[in-house]
Amino acid sequence: MRSGNQSFLEHSPKNFILLGVSERPWLELPLFVVLLVSYILAVLGNIAIITVSRIDAQLQSPMYIFLSHLSFLDLCYTTTTVPQMLFNMGGSRKTISYGGCTVQYAIFHWLGCTECIVLAAMALDRYVAICEPLRYAVIMHHPLCQQLVAVAWVSGFGNSLVQVILTVQLPFCGEHVLNNFFCEVPAMIKLSCADTAVNDATLAVLVAFFVLVPLGFILLSYGFIARAVLRIQSSKGRHKAFGTCTSHLVVVSLFYLPAIYMYLQPPSSYSQEQGKFISLFYSIITPTLNPFIYTLRNKDVKGALRRLLERMGELC
Repeated sequence: MRSGNQSFLEHSPKNFILLGVSERPWLELPLFVVLLVSYILAVLGNIAIITVSRIDAQLQSPMYIFLSHLSFLDLCYTTTTVPQMLFNMGGSRKTISYGGCTVQYAIFHWLGCTECIVLAAMALDRYVAICEPLRYAVIMHHPLCQQLVAVAWVSGFGNSLVQVILTVQLPFCGEHVLNNFFCEVPAMIKLSCADTAVNDATLAVLVAFFVLVPLGFILLSYGFIARAVLRIQSSKGRHKAFGTCTSHLVVVSLFYLPAIYMYLQPPSSYSQEQGKFISLFYSIITPTLNPFIYTLRNKDVKGALRRLLERMGELC
């Protein structure tokens, strides 16, 4: 047994077993159907948002630049995890290679941190639009929007790189079984047989920076927005102003609440049984709902989609 553990310490494992819901076989088929339908809806919905944001002349404001990037992030987010989950649930093998697992959690954390900052940039856009409407075009010019998006992608990549460098150095002893649907850094830290104090501390600091700082900025922005809206005399004006922010607030809540629960606890106290279902929520349910939240609440997006469908009908 000791020599076996030493070999694990010296060499990276070839594969990890992803349990998913293997202990509840009766759940696999209905969950497979839910995931498949959700994934199809997420792909179609986010591609539709990206398409209309790019080609419709009425959706060229900064708000829709950020929205198209958010949809692209959600599209990549689901594609990083869901096909692997569907493959595992549809077959008898529940494994993922060590390299595939590393790539999966690297991309997953890159996209997640990038989305945190993009959501904060969207809050800034709403703040300027409502609190500084006369200077909106001057402040939120296209180069600034592109710079904010670039900062989001680069900083998210930097966070992911640090996490990967620290996690790949961890030894994994005994059975390489992850009680999860896909690979995540907290689950990998929990599985390691080494001292993970450095990993725990690094994860906590980076999560505080990439989750709490953008969330604090979002809440502060909406505090100023609420104060400005309450000063509007017209009830119709107040309703319109709040309407432009509701969709974003719903998306922020769906994204941040599960992430805070997952990542603001030490990995040493991380419960894989609870964590895997929360991970399932923000990896597939949130990206699926986001396009519908924005289309149902936004007249411009609904109008753009209608015009796109009319063009497609004419071509057919």
